[in-house]
Parts: sequence; C-alpha cells; structure tokens
Amino acid sequence: MTYPTALGASSKDAITLLGHDLADDVMGKVGFGELAFWLATQRRPTPGETRVFEAVLAALADHGFTPTAIVTRLTHLSAPDSVQGALAAGLLGGGSRFLGVTEDCGRFLHDHLPAERPTTDDGWDAVALDVVTAQRAAKRFVPGLGHHVHKDGDPRTPRLFAIAAEEGLLGDHLSLFAAIGRVHPQVLGRTLPLNGAGVCGAALADLGLPLELLRGFALLARTAGLIGQLAEELRHPVANDIFLSVDLHNRSVDPDPYQPEGDLR
Repeated sequence: MTYPTALGASSKDAITLLGHDLADDVMGKVGFGELAFWLATQRRPTPGETRVFEAVLAALADHGFTPTAIVTRLTHLSAPDSVQGALAAGLLGGGSRFLGVTEDCGRFLHDHLPAERPTTDDGWDAVALDVVTAQRAAKRFVPGLGHHVHKDGDPRTPRLFAIAAEEGLLGDHLSLFAAIGRVHPQVLGRTLPLNGAGVCGAALADLGLPLELLRGFALLARTAGLIGQLAEELRHPVANDIFLSVDLHNRSVDPDPYQPEGDLR
C-alpha cells in the first residue's frame, strides 16, 4: 500500500517539498506567501501572482478588536498555557460575518460569471445589474457589499484593484465585483462600499485558487494577526478589563422561557 503525495516527504538524509530539496532549494529562497500559494496549487506562482496573493494576506491579517481578536485574548486570559487554544478560538470565529466573506464572495462571483464573458465595462454592468436585481428580489445579500465601519469606502478595495491591474491580473471575478459596485445603487437605492474581504475573495478567485479553500487563506492571514494580538496582550493586557467590564456590569433578570415559533401558550 502506498500513499502518493507531491508535498513533503522525508528520507534519512533529505526532505523534499513539491519536488524540491527543502533545505537547498526552498529555505531562504522562497517566501512564505509564495510557498503557501505553491502548496495549495502545486504550481509555483509568478512574481505578479505572488504580489497579489501577499497583498490579500496583508489586507486580511488584522482589523482591530474584532470578535476573533477579542476571543483570542480572552481565551489566553483563561488558559495562558495554551497559545494554540487561544489561536484556535479566534480562527473558529471566521464565518459569514468576519473572514468567511472572502470565500462567500469568491464563490458568489464565480457562480454568476456568464458563459460569454463581457469585454467592456458596459457589458459587465449589464451582468451585474441582473445579479443584484435577482438578489434583491430573493431578499438575499450580495456578499462583499457593505461594511459596518468603512461606510464611505474600504481603503483596501481600490488598492487591491490597483495592484491586480498593475500585474495584469484583473480578471473576470474582479471585473464583476467592480461592476456590482457601479450598478447596485440603481437597484438598492443607496450606495454601499465594496468591502476588503469581498475584493480579496474576488482576487483569490482570479488567481485560480481553489474556491473551497478561499476561507483557508483568510484564516492563514488572520493567524498572523492573532499572533500579533497575543504579543500585544502580553505587553499591554486588556483581556481582563474586557472580562471585568462584562462581569461587573451584568444584572439579574427574570427567566424568559423559550417558546417555539408559533406556540401560542
């Protein structure tokens, strides 16, 4: 019985990774972002692809006291002997509201790419108008549209569009996402920003990375941010203040028994 893999393998005298000698060909020669891309696709990225990919990782690494950062700090407060537990707690919070939007948007855009790709902005706008109209009719959100803080525009979004354009990697997913940004006010009656998590998903999809793993790349980026959160917590702790703020300001109320929806009792 054999278990073939093109990833890491070891012998008595050497370690190979992706068909290369790890010590001689990879260490000190391949950056971590480039290697992460290479591991996921089993093809070495071009310099332009590496630049876009690493820009995505930078965009998603940290965004302040988000729930993922807070729970990491609080878990470390509770179990300072378990750094892995604190990091895991933060990563487990990557879902539809934080971090998971990257994958949700990439998949959404991919699912709505037309068979005949437009070649002009007007063509993409027509596709986007149909997409946003259908989402509005179905009372569903458009992933990547809107931000709870950056209501007048997410600064990460134009920067990533620019980097992708500079590298000749502004593909179909980013084109559709940009068009959604242009046409959605016609349907929604208001202007919402294209958020950073969404544009990251579009850029990753344009790089040809597996759609099923887009959230994984967001988590890879946020791992670095959470390590930073823990490093700051060690020097300038706030977790205990957060805990005490809740613990010392709770108030006792009467029970509010749960009733299933439609139960008239």
